Amino acid sequence: QGAATGVGGIIRDIFTMGARPVCAVNSLRFGSLKSPEVRRLFKGVVAGIGHYGNCFGIPTVAGEVYFDESYEGNPLVNAFCLGVLRHEQIARGAAKGVGNPVFYVGPATGRDGLAGAAFASQDLTEESAQQQRGAVQVGDPFMEKLCMEACLELLATGAVAGIQDMGAAGLTCSTCETAARGGTGIEIELNQVPQRAPDMTPYEIMLSESQERMLIIVHKGREDEVKRIFDKWDLPWAEIGFVADHGRMIVKNHGQVVADLPAAKLADEAPVYHRDSSEPEYLKGTRSWRPEQIPDVSNASSTLMQLLESPSIASKNWVYRQYDYTVRNGTVIQPGSDAAVIRLKKDSLPELPEDAPNRSAEVVEKYVAMSVDGNGSYVYLDPYEGGKIVVAEAARNLACSGAVPLGTTDNLNFGNPHHPELFWQLKEAVRGLAEACHHFEAPVTGGNVSLYNQNPKGAIDPTPTVAMVGLIKDASHITTQWFKQEGDLILLLGKPVDTEDPCQGLGGSAYLQLTHRLKTGLPPRCDLDAEKQLHDALRGWMAQGIIQSAHDCSEGGLAVTLAECCISGEKARHTPHLMGASIQLEKPEGLRLDALLFGESQARIVVSIPPNFEGKLLGQAKILGISAQVIGTVGGETLSVHAGDQHFSWTTQSMHDAWFHSIDRIMGA
Repeated sequence: QGAATGVGGIIRDIFTMGARPVCAVNSLRFGSLKSPEVRRLFKGVVAGIGHYGNCFGIPTVAGEVYFDESYEGNPLVNAFCLGVLRHEQIARGAAKGVGNPVFYVGPATGRDGLAGAAFASQDLTEESAQQQRGAVQVGDPFMEKLCMEACLELLATGAVAGIQDMGAAGLTCSTCETAARGGTGIEIELNQVPQRAPDMTPYEIMLSESQERMLIIVHKGREDEVKRIFDKWDLPWAEIGFVADHGRMIVKNHGQVVADLPAAKLADEAPVYHRDSSEPEYLKGTRSWRPEQIPDVSNASSTLMQLLESPSIASKNWVYRQYDYTVRNGTVIQPGSDAAVIRLKKDSLPELPEDAPNRSAEVVEKYVAMSVDGNGSYVYLDPYEGGKIVVAEAARNLACSGAVPLGTTDNLNFGNPHHPELFWQLKEAVRGLAEACHHFEAPVTGGNVSLYNQNPKGAIDPTPTVAMVGLIKDASHITTQWFKQEGDLILLLGKPVDTEDPCQGLGGSAYLQLTHRLKTGLPPRCDLDAEKQLHDALRGWMAQGIIQSAHDCSEGGLAVTLAECCISGEKARHTPHLMGASIQLEKPEGLRLDALLFGESQARIVVSIPPNFEGKLLGQAKILGISAQVIGTVGGETLSVHAGDQHFSWTTQSMHDAWFHSIDRIMGA
């Protein structure tokens, strides 16, 4: 239920703005899947997300899932929803118009979700987790669907002066925030609030977080029109108060005042914390680590198979096959590539009023791509650099799909900010995120901050996650990550290894954690100028029809990227499209084999192109100052890699079996 209501809450945020939700994505973090309890949580979270999205009728098209022991006691569920509307349809959450009636819409208020937001802002213990089970809300996706359709129809009438969903802190938050935004006051009578539990106190009514509830301020004189729409959609409603001119939030119960305070004090004028911050002591040790302290990889063949089979890198088909990712018939690129792509059609938009001057205007179909990214290990080792990488990888994934970034939303998941070292992580990560978003011209239009993510074992790795949306100008530019055609050339765009990185891309890498059980070193450097230049060039080559496939290098390094290009495609649902490749890699003197194959240096993309475009691409890359080299050809039934004087080979079938069925095998254990 906790995961399901996360989806429901973010969907309400979208249609409350007047937009029609068109797709959802999510980012999940859990402890090791070796733990039966983690497997139980993982199964329940995915089922909850799938149930709510599937019943509501919204495609869940993209996401990421990572497993790390730091999340053992604090799994993270970050939800994102994309909505579409015309500029003139934006609705505001402001209580405007003194004397306008205030309506409560949705199911009756209960004790479920009571003070849920406060519970989420506490350090967890085993005892508190059991005691606070009632703080978890219970969602009803079918009621939410009715609520959305009613609200969008209502907004098209022009009868709404203000609208807000009842999310965190329920009635308390929705009333004081709308009044503060409107520069007005608000008075409500709790006796009029529908209640499904007996003998509820004013405290419980005001702080309940029962789901699928809305607060709507209606223009006076249009109440009957509004009530007809509520009744049409079989939605419970009640008139519970009115907008006042005194700037206060006054709450009455059976006529007796139980709360009276300035609305703005609650909503906008809370004190700003200036916490002490200090660099964590552990960084002295992690920064001094160098690859020379561990032996080079001794068996690259088995190491690649282990990486492909590791749950954080393995295919997430066990997750997304539980989601309906094609409902509404707009999904163009399904889960499993660098980014999902959906088509925005006329029915993606909310209805216009009957008398709207542009009602008959033609709607031009557009394509948008979505990616969600995060890497807690990088941020743990260097919050500033890690914050930049999170944004850069999201932008890189969009570029690999043919999209230009439009905007970003972020989820900031951190420990207790009262601890100076943890607050320092938050400050530095936000600094990195801000710099990178500015660089990619991807404004942060919304987000969520989740603090106090820790338990008696300690805090989670600092984990900012970013969902980024991009626009694809032409359907012919849409690109996926898997190889397409035998005989195509394979090129590596970007420097093979960052020679200025003393850890050669191994710091914080999946290889280092899996093979050597180490989370240490300096994470890869993030050169934002190099990233932006590479992304722009790639989109230019896509527009010229040169690129057949594009896949970014990230977790697991170049070897994992090449393997995924060979095995991640599908001819049809559950029918793999396997394409081998023959690769020749130069191994400069002093470069370790593990760094060459599994290092995670940034600003690198593997592409495939028809052979006749080789000269054109390499010539343009030289002019642009972008490193580009042919490293192999597509074809056969094996991934064959020559690295210096060493040779490795894997069959596409064995790689696919290890990668595609890994989580299935674990969850079936």
